[in-house]
Order: sequence, then C-alpha cells, then structure tokens
Amino acid sequence: MTDQSSLSFIHPDAKIGIGSIVLPFSYIDKDVVIGDYCKIGPNATILSGTRLGSFCEVFPGAVLGAVPQDLKFKGEYSTLVIGDKTVIREGATLNRGTMETGTTIVGSHCLIMAYVHVAHDCIIGDHVILSNGVQLAGHVQINDHAVLGGNVLVQQFCKIGRFSFVAGAGLVRNNVPPFVRVAREPLSYIGINHIGLERKGFQLSQIEEIKGIYNVIFVQNNSISIGLSLIKNSFQSSVFKDEIISFFSQSKSMISRFKSDPVTLNHEASSQ
Repeated sequence: MTDQSSLSFIHPDAKIGIGSIVLPFSYIDKDVVIGDYCKIGPNATILSGTRLGSFCEVFPGAVLGAVPQDLKFKGEYSTLVIGDKTVIREGATLNRGTMETGTTIVGSHCLIMAYVHVAHDCIIGDHVILSNGVQLAGHVQINDHAVLGGNVLVQQFCKIGRFSFVAGAGLVRNNVPPFVRVAREPLSYIGINHIGLERKGFQLSQIEEIKGIYNVIFVQNNSISIGLSLIKNSFQSSVFKDEIISFFSQSKSMISRFKSDPVTLNHEASSQ
C-alpha cells in the first residue's frame, strides 16, 4: 500500500511503488514512475518523464522533470532518471534531457542539497554530493563520489572525475581530474583529495601513488604531454595510473597549467 494524501494531485497514469508516502500539496504528473518506500514531501513537483528509484526522499519545493532550459528543445520526449536512496532537498530543480542524449541521469546514494540546479543531459554518478546552490549547465558529467562545495558553478560539457573535491564558490570552466582538490579563481590544483580518499577506505600506499602521479603533472612544472609521458614510463601499472592517464587523454580542456607556486602546492598538499 502507498500512503497518498487526498490533498495532493497524482495523475492516474503515474506509477508509485509500495510503501511510498506522498504528502499534501504535491503534484505528480502522468508518465512518472516512483519506486518503493520513497517519501515525497509537501509542495514537491514531479513532472512527466521522471523515473525515481526506491528509498528516495524529495523535500518541499523540489521540481523534478521540468522541460530543459534549452532553446533547441522542441518538445521531444525525454526523461529524468534518478537512482535508489538519493535525497533531493528543498528547491532543487532537475531537468529532463534533450534529443541529443534523451535523458538526464542522477545516480544512487546521491545528496542533492537545497537550490541545486541540474540541467538537461547531465550525467551524475553514484554517491555524489552537490552542496547548496550548486548550478550545473547542460551536458555536465560528474563521476562517482565527487563532492562539490556550496555555490559551485559548472560550465556546460565539463567533466569532473571521481573522488574529486571542488571548493565552495568555484567556477568550473574545464575538466577536473579524479582524486584531486581544486579551489581559487581561476580554479587551481591544491593537492589530492587526501581526507576524502582516507574516508573512503583508500590505503596509504594508494594515496601516495596518486599524489606522486599528480606531483609529476602539476608540481614539477611539466607540460601535460611531458607529464603523462613521464608517468607512463616511471610508474608501475595500476588502476589509478590508468584512470588518470585515460581521463587526461580523453579531455579536450583541463584545469592544467595552474599559476600556483610549487612550494605552496607542496605545503597545502602535505597539510591535508
């Protein structure tokens, strides 16, 4: 059984899983699928094309599945797909995809805080945290376990690697590689995400390997191409080495060549 308030509007074609709760004044449109044991808060709006996983919670004022804010959108059918156990806080807006990809995707176990905007065709992995006020333009990709601080702005088509951390109020104009911390304006490498990696169970040897790789790229004043060549020849094969090289190789734009003092970088990295 589903606990549905008579003060909410639920379209008869909407599908709501067992054990889910829909609180008063919510609006659930046709062609919506809500999984089991979800909680839809008061004044939440869930529009056509939304697919919400199980054990999710949607807080008051959130709007899921609105049409893209894209002038090229011509009313084509598209979806918003959200995984299991994801929490969407007050006032967040998550839009459907466009004909280019057909869908916007948010993974499982994510925390989408208040007033976050996820634009059309974004792909967000699992265990991602978007802090209050984060604004994602269209076609942004954020990989698993990334954390974005409050009021971070991400330009369209940017990619943010897994286990990375973007400090609050950062403006992301280019790709952010995995396992790093970035801050300042312009956005700069300030070390690897040491604390975040520790909390996620990375071994010290793995953290040191990742730090060594990024020292070659960002601290030793090498160009990206020279740095990648040195890494290929100097480091033993590992999943982290392969992932970092692949990310850089597939990126047309990277937050590289920071104008930070190497001494400062070393100090900040060692103080994590």
